[in-house]
Amino acid sequence: MNGQPISAAFAGRRSRRAIRGLGALATGTMLLVLTACGGGDDKGASGSVGAGSGGDTAASQAVVAIAPKDGADAVATNGALKVTAEKGKLTTVTVADSEGHEVEGKMSADGASWEPTGHLSASTKYKVHAIAKDSAGLESAKDTSFTTLVPQNTFIGQYTPENGQTVGVGMPVSIRFSRGITDPEAVERGIKVTAEPAVDIEGHWFGNDRLDFRPEDYWAAGTKVTVQLNLDGVEGRPGVYGKQKKTFSFTIGRRQVSTVDASAKTMKIERDGAVIKTIPISAGAPSTTTYNGQMVISEKFKITRMNGATVGFGGEYDIKDVPHAMRLSNSGTFIHGNYWGSPSIFGTTNTSHGCVGLRDARGAGDSSMPAAWFFDHSLIGDVVVVKNSRDKQIQPDNGLNGWNMSWSEWKA
Repeated sequence: MNGQPISAAFAGRRSRRAIRGLGALATGTMLLVLTACGGGDDKGASGSVGAGSGGDTAASQAVVAIAPKDGADAVATNGALKVTAEKGKLTTVTVADSEGHEVEGKMSADGASWEPTGHLSASTKYKVHAIAKDSAGLESAKDTSFTTLVPQNTFIGQYTPENGQTVGVGMPVSIRFSRGITDPEAVERGIKVTAEPAVDIEGHWFGNDRLDFRPEDYWAAGTKVTVQLNLDGVEGRPGVYGKQKKTFSFTIGRRQVSTVDASAKTMKIERDGAVIKTIPISAGAPSTTTYNGQMVISEKFKITRMNGATVGFGGEYDIKDVPHAMRLSNSGTFIHGNYWGSPSIFGTTNTSHGCVGLRDARGAGDSSMPAAWFFDHSLIGDVVVVKNSRDKQIQPDNGLNGWNMSWSEWKA
């Protein structure tokens, strides 16, 4: 034993055995810990939580089911998502995209199911968290994720007015879609138009590619209008999905409504309930009369070219520098300055090809001219009413002129 006392050698062997025993114990403990931390499968994480605080580990009888299945891709944006519970009631359902934006949904009265109240966005990953509780108060939870389809064909809506713009009281919200819509209800559900102060606002379709919104009467001065386009994922026609999600707003300015009397050859400008100016005009000649009706200024041009060939008048006129022109219809009706006619025609003779002419100077440089004054005091969205012309009433879809429909017709 190399001179080592027997007792010391025995003690050393006993210490080494003890150390080995401790190591084995530690290893066994680690295995137990690792086993306790495992879990999960490819069907989404789920589990039960005891109701009591004293260590009750009884499993909940509630079973949560989520469609689509965990990890699914190319999921439809409408009608595919549903959460249900068996042998219990849902208490919590949260669906959110990767940026934390939650999907609004509705729980059934009996707590057995939950569905989104709108469509989902395309090309988006969503996470679902749901909890149900059984009759004993024990909870069961489930977490899944899925990704919606990537559209091969899309559409957008080009809208007016622009964000932040101040417009006249006749300005509708007008949206023209890049593809013809065959499911107008789905598209309309994806658009929300609100006003402050609040007023009832309704949409009306003109054909399958244009949707306008307006209140029953002109907007009140000072109203703020907000438009939410939630079209991303809306299937507007089979296989064609919207791709817009944005919000814009505009403000209604002072109330200005101008009335053109084609017979009297005058225009009265009314601002906030008072007539502030009367201007002599020259409307459409007997063979080319001006439309009657309520028309909304949709564009303003300090100088523009007007060519009769573009509106069905052949080569009758081509004026390259028409001053102070404001569009009233898509078919070519304008209220504009006229420098080529004799000053004597204004207030006495109707000579135009259907437009409303005001006396002006060539080059639009004389601010004292009636046309310049009206141009400077008008907003896009202001209303110009034409009456006593020997023509028909303008069609509501010819420009932003839906005010020529009754409220019942508009809502129908």
